[in-house]
Amino acid sequence: MKMFHFSRSNGVFNPPPLDLSTLGGPILHPKKTWKYLGFIFDKKLSFCQHINFYANKAISTVKYMKILSNLVHELIPNQKWLLYRSCVLSIALYGFQLWFYNRAPLSYSLKILRKMQKRIFLWILGAFQTLPFFGIKAIAGLIPIHLHIQKLSGRSHLRAHALLSNYILQSLLESRLNIPSNPHHLSLFLLTKHQWEMIKGPVVDMNRFNEVFPSFDPLNLEFAPNYKIIKTFSSYFSFHSFNKCNNDSLLSHSCQLNNLAIMSSENLLHALIITNANIRNNVAISIAYVHIHNRPVIKTLYYAVNINSMKAKLFTIRYSIYQATSFHRISKIVIITDSIHSAKRIFNSLSYPFQIHTASILCKL
Repeated sequence: MKMFHFSRSNGVFNPPPLDLSTLGGPILHPKKTWKYLGFIFDKKLSFCQHINFYANKAISTVKYMKILSNLVHELIPNQKWLLYRSCVLSIALYGFQLWFYNRAPLSYSLKILRKMQKRIFLWILGAFQTLPFFGIKAIAGLIPIHLHIQKLSGRSHLRAHALLSNYILQSLLESRLNIPSNPHHLSLFLLTKHQWEMIKGPVVDMNRFNEVFPSFDPLNLEFAPNYKIIKTFSSYFSFHSFNKCNNDSLLSHSCQLNNLAIMSSENLLHALIITNANIRNNVAISIAYVHIHNRPVIKTLYYAVNINSMKAKLFTIRYSIYQATSFHRISKIVIITDSIHSAKRIFNSLSYPFQIHTASILCKL
């Protein structure tokens, strides 16, 4: 029989042994650590032993990699860089979701990982230990370990939101769009404001991630393999890009835009949309013009804060198409935008934020 007792209370935590002699059993003494599926748990759930173990294992892996070189052929820095990214990082950050979350004490964890990363940087560059850490980090061309963990954490949150609605993890998250009629008894939806302030953990981070990216929708029918509009109606869509560095290409593209504008203005069934978006002082400003038969019918100006330019451009294209299709008998839409990349993103079926705008555009088309 084994016994383990967890507690996150402040101060020293030494649980007493459990005496089962009265029941004919042994006296169970709490263990200091417990290892399960490679995760090392301690009594305070600080995971210090877990971080130490895998940081040392990553350094040992680097030492064994020195066997790959010999006196004739030494590993070049690019090869060491590739080994670090593909092999060492996955070892050092195994199970990082256990200890990397909102309001978690990270000073000790990041201190150990930065020491590990410095030793690996010295191995990659073949430099001396007396060199400054920031200098060798810049020369090695690798991002700091805490930024890499933030990137991995964001991707893990995206994968969690890509799960089907019948997964138990989805029932724990609080949905802002669809309020469950019969929520799980441990759902974040049932927490009070005081409980929200006290609770911490990866699940809470996933729920906050949904607040930042409420338009992540990877399971929409518009992205199904047999329902992609770009494959079903491939001849109905065309993109016109050009080389900005080439004057001849720029002149040719300008003539092409003029011809498209003239053709659209002469036909009652064509709609010409001109969109633009930029960000200044963290405020996104988007503007859209809709012209039908050489007449500006709609001019719209949008303001938003705390969004990136891609979302602003997709939002502008989305509502411009909505406005153009609200007119009867429109058979062709010409969109002139300053970002052909955002226009092509409409037909991208990969999982990425702001998919709700893409799905809405595809459905309207």
